[in-house]
Amino acid sequence: MTSIGIVGSQGRMGVVLAAAAAEAGAGHCGIDKGGDIAGLAARAAVLVDFSAPAALEATLDACVAAKKPIVIGTTGLEERHHWLIDDAGRDIAVLQTGNTSLGVTLLAHLVKEAASRLDADWDIEIVEMHHRMKVDAPSGTALLLGQAAAEGRDIDLARCSERGRDGVTGARGHGKIGFASVRGGTVAGDHDVVFADNEEMITLSHRAENRMIFARGAVKAALWLIHRKPGRYTMPQVLGL
Repeated sequence: MTSIGIVGSQGRMGVVLAAAAAEAGAGHCGIDKGGDIAGLAARAAVLVDFSAPAALEATLDACVAAKKPIVIGTTGLEERHHWLIDDAGRDIAVLQTGNTSLGVTLLAHLVKEAASRLDADWDIEIVEMHHRMKVDAPSGTALLLGQAAAEGRDIDLARCSERGRDGVTGARGHGKIGFASVRGGTVAGDHDVVFADNEEMITLSHRAENRMIFARGAVKAALWLIHRKPGRYTMPQVLGL
């Protein structure tokens, strides 16, 4: 039986990842903070990490040493983390994403398509809401959707995004991609991508009812990744998009 190694197995995502692995007929093993990451990498066929950015470097080192692939769903990553992921991808298969939901993966595909066909006169705004305990904003999913829109427009998201408006900010920038973050309650994740022009508006939405959707997508990605060559992979590839 294929064994999936779960980094942060007793966390909110770790528990549902274990349930999703069992649902898919896969075995699972796991560790938590301070656990033996090298031992986990040695035992498992593939690792899944939704833990914390601070743990990622050690996890990648263990995977490279054991020649095991890894799915990374941790959000709040910085530029240096992506350098580490790129470096690991020379030796192992790595799939990193801001959201492992299959529905969100398809939504990002639709956002990119819409952005490519609607010119810059259509304003793009991304609104996301999550539970009160979420520590990063915008969410990894919001950034993923923003990147999809930017790729559709062939623009640089870092240069063309607007965030955290407060006070007298002036008019909205033409061609910019706006982000708004809302926090409260126990919301698993709601995302709206709004395309607004004069007198008409299109909204593409996704609602996450519980974390199991992310766990199922992560398990599907992990099982898909096992036999891939070294490199950096994406969720759209898992769906054949």
